[in-house]
Amino acid sequence: MKSVSWVPLVLASVMFLSNGASSLFESVDNYLIACGSSKNVTFQGRTFVPDTLQSSLVLKSANSLVASSSSIAPSPIYQSARIFKETSSYKFKIQQEGRHWVRLYFYPLANSGQNLKTAPITMVTDNFVLLNNFTFESYNGSYLFKEYAINVTSDSLILTIIPSNSSVAFVNAIEVVSIPDELIPDQAYGVNPSAPFSGLSALGLQTMYRLNMGGPLLTADNDTLKRTWENDAKYLHVDSSAVNVSINPASVKYPVAVTPEIAPNWVYATAEAMGDANVPNGNFNITWVFPADPNYLYLVRVHFCDIVSKSLNNLVFNVFINSDNVLSSLDLSSITGDLNVPYYKDFVANSSADSNMLTVSVGPDSMADVTNAILNGLEILKISNDLGSLDGSLSVQSLLRNLPSKSYNKVIIVGCVVGAVALVATVTVICCCLASCKSKTTPNQDGDSQNSGTTSCISPNRCRIFRFQEILDATNKFDESLLLGVGGFGRVYKGTLEDGTKVAVKRGNTRSEQGLIEFLTEIKMLSKLRHCHLVSLIGYCDERTEMILVYEYMANGPLRSHLYGTDLPTLSWKQRLEICIGAARGLHYLHTGAAQSIIHRDVKTTNILLDENFVAKVADFGLSKAGPAIDQTHVSTAVKGSFGYLDPEYFRRQQLTEKSDVYSFGVVLMEVVCTRPALNPVLPREQVNIAEWGLTWQKKGMLDQIMDSNLAGKVNPASLKKFGETAEKCLAEYGADRPSMGDVLWNLEYALQLEHTSSVLMEPEDNSTNHIRDIELTTLEPFENSVSMIERGRSGTDDDVEDAPTSAVFSQLVNPPGR
Repeated sequence: MKSVSWVPLVLASVMFLSNGASSLFESVDNYLIACGSSKNVTFQGRTFVPDTLQSSLVLKSANSLVASSSSIAPSPIYQSARIFKETSSYKFKIQQEGRHWVRLYFYPLANSGQNLKTAPITMVTDNFVLLNNFTFESYNGSYLFKEYAINVTSDSLILTIIPSNSSVAFVNAIEVVSIPDELIPDQAYGVNPSAPFSGLSALGLQTMYRLNMGGPLLTADNDTLKRTWENDAKYLHVDSSAVNVSINPASVKYPVAVTPEIAPNWVYATAEAMGDANVPNGNFNITWVFPADPNYLYLVRVHFCDIVSKSLNNLVFNVFINSDNVLSSLDLSSITGDLNVPYYKDFVANSSADSNMLTVSVGPDSMADVTNAILNGLEILKISNDLGSLDGSLSVQSLLRNLPSKSYNKVIIVGCVVGAVALVATVTVICCCLASCKSKTTPNQDGDSQNSGTTSCISPNRCRIFRFQEILDATNKFDESLLLGVGGFGRVYKGTLEDGTKVAVKRGNTRSEQGLIEFLTEIKMLSKLRHCHLVSLIGYCDERTEMILVYEYMANGPLRSHLYGTDLPTLSWKQRLEICIGAARGLHYLHTGAAQSIIHRDVKTTNILLDENFVAKVADFGLSKAGPAIDQTHVSTAVKGSFGYLDPEYFRRQQLTEKSDVYSFGVVLMEVVCTRPALNPVLPREQVNIAEWGLTWQKKGMLDQIMDSNLAGKVNPASLKKFGETAEKCLAEYGADRPSMGDVLWNLEYALQLEHTSSVLMEPEDNSTNHIRDIELTTLEPFENSVSMIERGRSGTDDDVEDAPTSAVFSQLVNPPGR
């Protein structure tokens, strides 16, 4: 790689740093803690205070000691440590809720009296596992620095240190520092599959790589948020593929949408541009390679600033993450309107399918006049998994539950104190939401209409308040052998009430504000709703800070379990149609069964449950939201939902309608016929997203080529055709082009009738004539309105009916003469 001198850049940036100091972001919360130290410690121009002298910090530790060294440690921040023999915690008072850096420093001091190199370190926050049994024994470096971005949603943050039973744990220094809310958005663009990803604000992030392309190492002295940016050289796949370029940092022109908090001008003033590499594939002229854990997703932020062009619109190039082109024909100046203007983009990706590596590449666009490509900066942050862990497969609750009872009780006490204030306010809200739940024993009296066409399914509103002891008795104290599943809200257990009634008990995460919101929403929605295709809420428990919901037990579990991933018997085509019809009825009732519609927002195969008779019921209303009023077309709201099922129009415009549920249901229909997940990153690119893949084959009229092989030769082609067309309409790009759930329901019932007709016509008992009991086939008369009922706006030449006999038979089913 060609080298450049950064001394002129250093001198040029002094003026920028001094002039811009007044506008720099100031952290409301700014804890710099030197653990175990007896005096202040200066590190990277900042002062770290001893953990015993910080007035807004509470150290809960019954058995800890300190160690120090002035000569061996790599820097002053590592010269002291606090060593814990029992589970202990630091409680930080938070003045400003929102994202905070949580930075941890570790160095195993040799003269501590303990073998700190072999000490397993486990550290958790209220909701996230940061480290799980880390030891320096299996680590290549001599010291360790970890940086996390945690969204704090209460007035305190508890950092718990958990030693193993036979060892100790330690930490040298801790930072808890507030950062701008706009630094990390809630949404990003998904990569492989190409689909929106939302909900980042509720997830924990860990900085894995932060690179200053083509420039020097940047430390807290050069970054308003005290970040470290390392040079990219060691990650380059081919050294000679890139050349350093740079400008005076003072020449960087920040637009309104990008501030120095996104990245300092040092990052945008340097870049890697294309060199003279002999790379086989020109599209990957400059590639950076990073080890990545395949069990996690990563937030990838790419930083650009056109510092190489002499005029506008000269630099056009492509950007790749792994093998996916995430930014095609990128013309920076056309986006920013000028040269030297910063621009960045966020993506969510995982490691490549065939290796535990994540790659980022830039290469020239084939249509560009100038053959060049650049990258100025790169950040890669690990995203917490479904258990809230950034290190391993155990949740915070699981780690605390496995502690000796004495230590566990101490942690619980701390947690209870933290949650006490929030609980007082919460109980008031819950009582307001549930007042009607306690007293109503008759059908809804609020004037809500019940026009779903299935009013016989609607039952009186009953909601029971359980004592926590009743929940413990029903679940045998949450016996893990009774665990039914784990979701974002919490764990679900099978239970048995005192009268023998089987129930499903969902125990929420009491430390999660999002969990509290879902808890209240679920009760508010389901206490008003009763329908034979909605999972019934039997009651709830809010005792002892618990958030527990008790539902009717669904013996056959989620629909997904019967489609793939288990060894359960294959569902017949008729069963699948009946299940889809049941779910459609439930959603149709949500959309039309009350004065104001309800939008589910999380329709997927895990939220469609089956009872002992395989009757489908829609479940999990934690993300549900009241639909638009009569005089509105949509509800403007932040994007919520599940990756792979999100309505693309909802994601783009953040405008929610009932048609968003219809799109998600279209994905479910494709899952049902193809028996594979909505997203499967290990498949070839064109097959990753089932909605895209299924639509490709459906539009060719060849859905049967990708359907479940167990159904081969067992499905009436006319029934499959109608089913496929229904799914296709649900998955229309724009909501206005999608059918209502009522239309979806009608079409699915039509598909079932076509399948039923086929099976009856093929009955072997009577070879004299094909017939359906009670229907005279000798005087068939067409039902002229059947086409318009099936699909509005289609002509009488509708090709849904593949042959005249089937058409005639169906017309008799919907309008039999003489009956």
